[in-house]
Amino acid sequence: MPYRVIVTGGSGGIGAAIVARFAVDGAAVVVLDRRAPAEGAASGFFAVDLRDPLDTRRAVGEAVAALGGVDVLVNCAGVFQHASLLDITVDDWDRVLDINARATLVTMQAVAPTMLEARSGAIVNIASMAAKQGGGGEGHYAASKAAVVALTRAGAQEWGCHGVTVNAVCPGYVLTDMGADTRSEADVAAWSAKSPLGRLGIPEDVAGVTHFLASPSGSYLTGQAINVTGGMVMH
Repeated sequence: MPYRVIVTGGSGGIGAAIVARFAVDGAAVVVLDRRAPAEGAASGFFAVDLRDPLDTRRAVGEAVAALGGVDVLVNCAGVFQHASLLDITVDDWDRVLDINARATLVTMQAVAPTMLEARSGAIVNIASMAAKQGGGGEGHYAASKAAVVALTRAGAQEWGCHGVTVNAVCPGYVLTDMGADTRSEADVAAWSAKSPLGRLGIPEDVAGVTHFLASPSGSYLTGQAINVTGGMVMH
């Protein structure tokens, strides 16, 4: 039986690469996002407002029903905003934390009963290297991703006895549409120089690790926040 996979934020960037990676194995993948994915890898789509907990639970429930269950949840939806601490407004804070952190909690809660009853499942939350060393110019984003790592550890501790693994992936600089309006060619060159590999990440780098964590090969990993940073973060 193929994997039944739900991916939030699966319509573009890293999320689309994750969807495509699971599809290679013949998985049935449903995308939850604001916009529909391009035709191809996804086998289903449900529009959702992740800032609305009720709508999020509705979309997850419909996705589980459409799949006939769920084996894997990947939380990839996220937003980024560059702002100094003095310039972060309450609305900025709420938007970033609502989408990046609270929605992760809500989707985890929504799939958990099905996974716990089946006594199997894998949850992979896409965090960021900002969770470990970020902050300057992105305080609310770093805080939201640190919260994702904390939720990951809590889920791993509470649900491991039921056969459910929960891990996080912490990407470094990955060239996607997120943050494109704030980066320059000079930024890309400077960031590339921080990696011992001398390059930035691509979405497929993150997708490969995500797939591994959800596969039998990663079944003895739980509660981890794995860096996919090209060596920019090594702890």
